[in-house]
Formats: sequence, C-alpha cells, structure tokens
Amino acid sequence: MNIGVVVYSWSGNTRAVADRLKPALEAAGHAVHVVSVPLAAERERGSREFTLAELPDLEPFDGIIFGAAVEAFSLSPVLAEYLKHVEPLRGKRVGCLVTQQLPYRWLGGNRAIRQMKRLCTAKGATVAGSAIVSWASSRREPSTVQAIEELRGAF
Repeated sequence: MNIGVVVYSWSGNTRAVADRLKPALEAAGHAVHVVSVPLAAERERGSREFTLAELPDLEPFDGIIFGAAVEAFSLSPVLAEYLKHVEPLRGKRVGCLVTQQLPYRWLGGNRAIRQMKRLCTAKGATVAGSAIVSWASSRREPSTVQAIEELRGAF
C-alpha cells in the first residue's frame, strides 16, 4: 500500500512521531511518504491567522495518516482547515494521529481525534485507526510506541 503521512507540526513534536512511524510502516511492506501541510508564511504560536499554501496531491496514496497537535483542547486549526480543503477521500483508508502536551487523553486528545474523524468521514474516507501521543515527559515514549503500533496495525 502507498501511504501518505500528512502532518502539521509547529513545534516538531508531531513530525518526530511521523518520522518514527515511517520505518514501522515500511517494515510492514508499505511505501511511505511524509508530507508537511504547507503554509504560505510562518505562523505565530497559537495564532488562528494563517494561509495555506498549495495543497499536496493525495491522489497517489491508497492510505493516509493525518497528524497534528492539540491546540486549546481541539484539533490544530491548521489541520482542520486543511482537511476542509482537500479533495474528496472516497476509497481512502485514513488514520488519525494527534500529539498533546497534557498527560491525559481527555485533555484535548479525544476531542481532536473526534474532530479529525468527522472531517475525514465527511470527505468520504474510511477511518481505519487513531492514536494519541502525550508529550508529557514520563508518557512520551510509551505513548509514541503505542501510537506507532496502533497506526501500523490499521494498515
């Protein structure tokens, strides 16, 4: 399967998880491409003002994993806006990945996953799996390993 891992990562945390996910999916026999959601200009931390640049073509991918951080207990507004503008995802298997600083899933992660799933299914995608990584120091590694296994198993 040809899988695109499409992430928006302001701080680099979500991108770090995506970069670790890539070899795990490749070891399972998939071709994997990590793609960043492009912005026309740098975004200020926490700003809700931004402009998306040209959207990457998702057509070549059989499966897509979307990833972003939790911001203000919700899905990053950048990825939310991006998902509103992507072409229909009919026939695509999708995975949802969020990273968050806070240690408990109910402190934004669960809501961000629900938001992402809703946006993806509205585009016709089949959501195959989801994962939340807590960036709190003691939970970072175990939740990263668990997220990689959950998403690898979904494809």
